Amino acid sequence: MNLSTAPLLAFGAHPDDIEFGAGAIVARETQSGRPAHFAVCSRGEAGTNGTPAERTKETERAAKALGATVEFLELDGDSHLELRNAHALKLAAVIRTVRPALVLAPSPEPNQHPDHWRLGQLVRDATRLARYGGLKELKSQTPHAIGQLFFYALGPGAEPRDLSPVVIDISAKEVMAAWTKSMEAHASQMKTRNYVELQLARARVHGLNAGVAHGQLLWPNDPLVFHSLTDISRGARRF
Repeated sequence: MNLSTAPLLAFGAHPDDIEFGAGAIVARETQSGRPAHFAVCSRGEAGTNGTPAERTKETERAAKALGATVEFLELDGDSHLELRNAHALKLAAVIRTVRPALVLAPSPEPNQHPDHWRLGQLVRDATRLARYGGLKELKSQTPHAIGQLFFYALGPGAEPRDLSPVVIDISAKEVMAAWTKSMEAHASQMKTRNYVELQLARARVHGLNAGVAHGQLLWPNDPLVFHSLTDISRGARRF
């Protein structure tokens, strides 16, 4: 697998999760030539603002702004997601279809919307199931092993406490413009809170802490492997 051009697959529990939590990272990858696909596991039907139809259209516009394709999965519905092996198998089937090098999912940290952490755990299970050739439920698809699973956090409470993040430099104007446009596509959610301003502020703080203009954080599920020390440019501390 060519890790630099194989697809990126991002899972979100609700419309807007991927965009707010990792949208700039997606834009950075697609603008560098990597295909990206979103798998959204509800249509936001439990939300205070925006109908499922409105939020579906908003997600389609947002994905387009980021250069990604999108599909919606039917699991248990917004605010009803349960940890079921059948769900992990369904997500594993998506992984076998897309055949990504990289998978993004909401963090499994429990202090957040329950759909978020449950989906993070289901995706982690699915990445393993996707590579097991003997699963009868997935026999029609070729097994697939991803390169790495990364978690994103929609807010400080969702940031994993037992993992160290990697900082992705998202400072490029084209990246920031695409990301902002994708977040603004979710206009229905701005009635609840100005999430665009909130996420831009978070990115500014993360970037400044790392010595760049803007940054988004990802938490690797497994230790990162580098071929040599030259693959690692510097640490966020900038000694």
